[in-house]
Amino acid sequence: MRILGTLLLAVSCCLLAACSADEEYSTHACRFSYNNMIHNDATLASAMNNSSRGVFCLISENTRAGVKYIVFENSAGMKSEQVETAEEVEAKFILGLNNGIIVGFQTLNTDGANGGFVAYDVQCPNCVSRTNNTANPNFRVTMESSGIATCSKCDKKYDMNNGGIILNGEEGDRGLDKYVASTTGPSGVVSVFRR
Repeated sequence: MRILGTLLLAVSCCLLAACSADEEYSTHACRFSYNNMIHNDATLASAMNNSSRGVFCLISENTRAGVKYIVFENSAGMKSEQVETAEEVEAKFILGLNNGIIVGFQTLNTDGANGGFVAYDVQCPNCVSRTNNTANPNFRVTMESSGIATCSKCDKKYDMNNGGIILNGEEGDRGLDKYVASTTGPSGVVSVFRR
């Protein structure tokens, strides 16, 4: 009987660990798959390079005169945009809560299948939850070259090099919302999805 109890406890712990691992990812919609071999965008490539850890790229979408663009801005100050191909327009990208995700290789927490490649929502999760506004939030974080993201509204700081953890939070605050992310390298594909 003691062995059965120990076995049940071990299975319960494994299930709880699996649940907490799933909770680390955002449940908000996100769908983005971009082949940088087609566009060869240097701003995006800088964040897809395992050798340039700590460089992050904010990805958003813009429309001008009926033409859709993907806009890239990295934490080193580079900015560029690319006209979407017909296939990309048809894919109907969903870039997080409000048209913005941040991707890059973190300098800490480099273990795992992605080697530390991460994707964050650009919205401050604490402002979003405090206002209960997921329909059209406008609490964007700004990136610093140090890998710190700061909320433009509440001034909370997040360490993008360390899983998006909050650096100056209060009890109950949480880190940046994360999405499942992968890359095949600077001249390859970057994919970001909700778990």
